[in-house]
Amino acid sequence: MDKKNAMRAGAVAAGTTLMMLLMSSPALALTRDDGDDPGTGLSVMDTIGLYVVAPIALFVIIVGLVMLLDKSKKQA
Repeated sequence: MDKKNAMRAGAVAAGTTLMMLLMSSPALALTRDDGDDPGTGLSVMDTIGLYVVAPIALFVIIVGLVMLLDKSKKQA
């Protein structure tokens, strides 16, 4: 009975994924809409700074603030 439920769950998951892929239309992304005004693209350095350096810097700042403002007493 356990194998039957696993097969049913797999079939439902595969069917749902297939329907989602068929219902989405990525080809429509190539069609421009009225009022669509894309800006200039990001350079490589801008992209790295925005998606790599900025999150790491934000993480380090948050960790530093948590460590600095930690009120718990350290046991010796």
